[in-house]
Amino acid sequence: MSNNDILRSLRYTFDFNDFQMIDIFKLAGESVERDLVANWLKRDDDPEFEEIYDRELATFLNGFIILKRGKKDGPLPVAEKKLNNNIVLRKLKIALNLKDEDMLEVLKSAGKEISKHELSAFFRKPTQSQFRPCKDQILRNFLQGLQINVRPS
Repeated sequence: MSNNDILRSLRYTFDFNDFQMIDIFKLAGESVERDLVANWLKRDDDPEFEEIYDRELATFLNGFIILKRGKKDGPLPVAEKKLNNNIVLRKLKIALNLKDEDMLEVLKSAGKEISKHELSAFFRKPTQSQFRPCKDQILRNFLQGLQINVRPS
């Protein structure tokens, strides 16, 4: 799943306009122009489409956490230079203050049932033997389930 797909999905699910998106980036200490945000959200076949890189999506997700949970004392979180589906899923879990049961319900609403053990494997350290990489399909189902729960109409 591309970073642009994730950004588009979150924008639609939470009904953010361009200015709200810019404000979310600002919360994480990044200044972006409206044109750039608009180009990130365009379809892949649009000539003005621009790919959003891992660091920029991580910055957005950090801003999303601050928006939903409030700013913590101390310095702003540093955006990861390299993202994977496990990190994206973890950041969404933190931002939305979801427990494992909540995440399982979100996945179930999108037609994907997994066990609590499978879910917890996504949040382990990569060096642990029980760690499992989060596949695109799981992240896609989670985002779809969020959309169903947050924006049911």
